[in-house]
Amino acid sequence: MSPLPGILKGLVTTARTALRPSHTAEYPDVAPTLPPRSRGVIALLEENCTSCMLCARECPDWCIYIDSHKETIPATTPGGRDRQRNVLDRFAIDFSLCMYCGICIEVCPFDALHWSPQFEYAEVDIRDLLHEKDRLAGWMPTVPPPPALDDRAAEPAEVAAANKPPRAAPAGGAAGGAGAGAAGGSGPRMPRTVRPRPATARPPATPADAGVPTDAGVPTDAGAPTDAGAVADAETPKPPADGDAS
Repeated sequence: MSPLPGILKGLVTTARTALRPSHTAEYPDVAPTLPPRSRGVIALLEENCTSCMLCARECPDWCIYIDSHKETIPATTPGGRDRQRNVLDRFAIDFSLCMYCGICIEVCPFDALHWSPQFEYAEVDIRDLLHEKDRLAGWMPTVPPPPALDDRAAEPAEVAAANKPPRAAPAGGAAGGAGAGAAGGSGPRMPRTVRPRPATARPPATPADAGVPTDAGVPTDAGAPTDAGAVADAETPKPPADGDAS
């Protein structure tokens, strides 16, 4: 069998590919166009971090290291209690161990961690991939803004609460409150007067209602014997007569 058909088929494929435009990106001279929500590096917004340790506990690789201490805040009003808050001392991520799963970003309740599309942080020494909080905070300017909501999506709860109209003043009020509202303000709210209810006289209780016997020898319960002697006669057996014994 001649190998000529196979050679001709290979040349046709080569000629077809040579005529197509090239899709090679001249990196690093030309920056690549990354898709949205690309997972490049994790950025830290230190102001939002409360040292709750939730991201470090949920990390499957245990590559997040957090150190903090408590700081006492004096009371702002006389007689108030002092408060305590956590102060972040260290926040580091070891990207040589990170698997870029994004669990730490999803579980953060205060939006302190964000994805940045930057990926140019390769190091010669693997120990330099341990990024401290200063370097993590430096990635924040590269974090893209969140995408716009869908047109048919529900309005966020925060926006709905901010756009909620104020409560209207009650229609019926005191004359002074109505005059103050007409003058240009709702005015102080008048306290509601609670009138005491008049005390109603109760009918006197009868001896039968109170459970007190109406007679010394007869109790009030139905079916009870009226005399103590009758009870003794009913319980004492009678001796048999002579005719009955025979």
